[in-house]
Formats: sequence, C-alpha cells, structure tokens
Amino acid sequence: MKEDSIVDVPGLRVGHYTDTRAGTGCTVVLCDDSMVAGCLVAGGAPGTRETALLDSTCLVGEVHALLLSGGSAFGLAAADGVMRYLEENGRGFDMKVARVPIVPAAILFDLGLGDPSVRPGPAEGYRACQAAHSRGVEQGSVGAGTGATVGKVLGSARAMKGGLGSASRRLPSGSTVGALAAVNSVGDVVDPATGAIVAGARDPTGMGFLDSARWLLEGGKSDAQAGANTTIAVVATDAHLTKAQANRLAMLASHGLARAIRPATLFDGDTIFALASARPGMQEDLSLLGAAAAEVLSLAIVRGVLAAKGLHGYPAASDMMSDER
Repeated sequence: MKEDSIVDVPGLRVGHYTDTRAGTGCTVVLCDDSMVAGCLVAGGAPGTRETALLDSTCLVGEVHALLLSGGSAFGLAAADGVMRYLEENGRGFDMKVARVPIVPAAILFDLGLGDPSVRPGPAEGYRACQAAHSRGVEQGSVGAGTGATVGKVLGSARAMKGGLGSASRRLPSGSTVGALAAVNSVGDVVDPATGAIVAGARDPTGMGFLDSARWLLEGGKSDAQAGANTTIAVVATDAHLTKAQANRLAMLASHGLARAIRPATLFDGDTIFALASARPGMQEDLSLLGAAAAEVLSLAIVRGVLAAKGLHGYPAASDMMSDER
C-alpha cells in the first residue's frame, strides 16, 4: 500500500489537533467527495453526534467529514469547527438557502490525563481540518489518541497509554479498505497474530501484565469507571455501498475490536463509523469487505498503542519493551 493507512482510500484526508500538555486532541477525516456512511454504537457508554441520521431509514445518505475527539462530551463541540471549515469551502448538504455540512462525531473520555479543564472545541476542530492531508497518518499519542489510555480494569493507577493507529489493505479486485482507531479501552490490547498482550493493566506485583480477561473470569474485582473508556474508529472503502451496506460494514468491522481488545465491557462506549464511495462503480462482496475491515481495524488498534509515547505518568508499550531489554 502507498501509506498503509486509511488515506490509501482515495478521496480521504486526515488531520489532527494535538495538545500534549493538556493531554487531549481531536482527529478529522475529511471526504473530498461526499461518501455514504454507516455506524455501529457497540458500547454501553457512547458519546456521539449525528449518528441517528446514519440509520438506513433516515433521509440523509452522505457525509462530508467524520470527527473523533477527546474531551468527553465537551469534545463534541469540535464538530462545530469542522462544519465551519466545510461551509467556508463550499461543502455541505444543499438546502437551497445554505449548505449544511454533515459531520457525525464520537468522543472518548480523556479528562483523567493532563488538564481536565482543557477540551477540544470549535477552534481545535477547525485547526484539525487545516492540518488534514493524504500523505499518511501520524500515529500514537496524537489527535484523538493523545489522552487515550488502556488496561483500566484495576483503575487508572495500573493503566497504560493508548493511542491512535491506522492501517489499510488492498483486495485482489483492486478495491481498498482502511481503518483509523483511537484506543481508550478498559480491556487489554492484544496482538491477534500472537495472542500476546501489547498494552494493558499492569500486574500489581510488577511482573508484566495482569491479563484483565483472566482476572475477571477468575473472580477479580474491576475498578473501571463507567463512561471513562471508549475506542472510536472509522473504516472506509472505495468500493460502492448503499447506506444499509455501510451500516453492515461497520457491524462486520466490530469483529476487529473483539480480536484486539480483551475484554469488551459495558464501561466502554465503542463506536465504529463506516465510509464508502457514493459513486456507482467498483463493486465488492460485502463479506470480503467486512473481513478486510475487521483485519485492518484490529491492526490499527495494535499500531495505535505500539506507536504511543508515555504521557502524564502513563507508561506506553514502548516503555515496557525498553524495561524488558
């Protein structure tokens, strides 16, 4: 792949706003042409905007951008800045008297890292748009992944740094599937290729990882905070899909979450958006697209935590690897 990230899907640009001092940020996915979109809200504690209109029964069938943001529910305000940027550039749903940009958004809780009084807002969403490009995706402790943390089954004291990752795959037919994920989970992040935990709850004895799923299954107590955890993601393809198929693609992509995050809990607000070409043309078997979407999403999740840097007292996977050496 050209970049091995979501921008390998033609017509997509990604931009970040990052504030490492405050420990927060946001990430925008801009669509150069309108794209069909679907959504799956898989978690029990989501924070979202404009997801209802992505239902297959609703009128508006295309979107102009997607926003992933830190800042908890406050961070949804960053979508206002994305809308302003799009309006200034003549993008939006034509309502005759005005163009109204359609910008679905999802947030994650990062207020426990850095300065909780600082959250992405309209100015930060606008700056993320100004920074958007298709030359690749910066990964790790950037954008919506800046304040992300993982492995919180024993609370924040034993957690590690999460991050933002991306990946893509080209199918034999020539169509491309890409993914982008901001990883902020209660559970551990697991490499599906090896089954090994790469970031997660640290064992209180100081010897590696706790293994959160095993801990819970054996009767261990969870100290995870409800509403303080969410993995938010986008999968995209240049294959043509209907709105109903885009929603199904988001559902199929969720298998990637299950492969790379263990366990999933009701304390997470996991949300996955799906984007597809609105132009009739390249066709692809939906089952194949779903399999590819799950694969690249799980890879994006692992890459996000591997690329992260330790921040505000939360160690990163790279720190653990250094300690082992």
